[in-house]
Amino acid sequence: MAFVLVSILLIGYMLIATGYVTNVNRAAIAMFIGTLGWVLYICYGTDFVMSQHQQAYYDFLGGATSSSTAVKQYIAQNIFLKYVGKGAEIVLFLFATMSIVEILNNNGCFDFLSELLKTRNSHKLLWMMAIITFVISANLDNLTTTTMMLVIMHKLLPNRRQRMIYGSAIVLAANCGGALTVIGDPNGLILWNNGIVTATNFSASLALPCLAACVIPIYWLGRSLPEHIDLQYVAMPYRGDDTNLNRWQRILMLIVGIGGLWFIPTFHNITKLSPFLGALCVLSVLWIVNEIFNHKLMNADQMIQRPVPRVLQYGVIQLMLFVMGIMLAVGAIYETGITSNLTQFIDTNIHNVWVMGVITGVISCFLDTFATCMSIISLYSVGDIANLAFSSDPNYMSSFVQNGIFWKIIAYSSAMGGNILLIGSVSGLALMKMEHIHIGWYFKKVGVVAMAAWLLGLFIMWILS
Repeated sequence: MAFVLVSILLIGYMLIATGYVTNVNRAAIAMFIGTLGWVLYICYGTDFVMSQHQQAYYDFLGGATSSSTAVKQYIAQNIFLKYVGKGAEIVLFLFATMSIVEILNNNGCFDFLSELLKTRNSHKLLWMMAIITFVISANLDNLTTTTMMLVIMHKLLPNRRQRMIYGSAIVLAANCGGALTVIGDPNGLILWNNGIVTATNFSASLALPCLAACVIPIYWLGRSLPEHIDLQYVAMPYRGDDTNLNRWQRILMLIVGIGGLWFIPTFHNITKLSPFLGALCVLSVLWIVNEIFNHKLMNADQMIQRPVPRVLQYGVIQLMLFVMGIMLAVGAIYETGITSNLTQFIDTNIHNVWVMGVITGVISCFLDTFATCMSIISLYSVGDIANLAFSSDPNYMSSFVQNGIFWKIIAYSSAMGGNILLIGSVSGLALMKMEHIHIGWYFKKVGVVAMAAWLLGLFIMWILS
């Protein structure tokens, strides 16, 4: 049954990787394999529990006679809920950050971005878009940032060919910016939430590699742009009955929202509570500020919600379901105990974290970056070096402790794999759907250079380590 579960996971991964061809939603696939995995697991629960949790199960029985019902109750209460909780922490964090974005957007707090981008110098516009995307993506999730910036870009640029170039730069900046912090990408969030890395150490280690992976391909893209471009400026939204916030009030709300997200790592370090609680705290404060500033409109029943792009709302919901599905599926595989055999095989035949990083990057080109990262890091537990084949190698063992280089390599490589092919990241898929970009064109114009930049970033990490 363990091999059946692995086969289901691999088939699901193949369907996720080929979703752009089959048009089958990856979130639906992830939820299906996650659900099916646990149904099959609990059907053969006695074998798995006795091999992996024998003593804990006997303690759960408390001297009572073992039965099929008792096994199922133990799995449901002591094994399954653990993975539901881990997945829920990530989903709630994404939900909170998305709600923060919606409040800020409804009050016109992102209108300043359109004002900043008023230049006909193509290279200046390219770098301004990239820097803004990079900074915002480091604080919000990749999909939210990418979609928001693509909507702005689409309104500014009438030329589709130019939109393809600028859109590619936005995807590159979003993936690199998201990989820089623990709250900018689900991969880093998983590592931080489980205590595998700390926020400051993670960002400090990935700063130069992420910048290299971002700057080089964007500079290359800029070479294909003309000196000047034509823009179509959109008038600022009407400020009569949709919001009564003036410029300084909108700036204050932006500071509360984004500044609050910056405070989440400090909140986690002080309280040791899950980061999603900090995100919910920021959301509640921003919500209160929103109601104070807009109390006149609310009392008069005149509050009109500024529309959030449907692709943003629908896309983030898909991302939440996808994350939950993958975490449940990987959790079911881990509880079978078969991952220890794979770990031993890797340690015996590869025994090199840098090679593992290259393999991770290649896989994430085709498979989703989050699914790739979760599959690799689930093979190891932080500080759990007893099962390593070469436990006498201190340098190798040190890669798997808290803030070890292994976790950063996997997080970085999985994120950068999404820059090589659009199908590897949710940001790339958003660009494909919005601008109808062909995979071959992207790989030829952007992917090859992005691959070289990713490897350069790995080399920088190796030098600094």
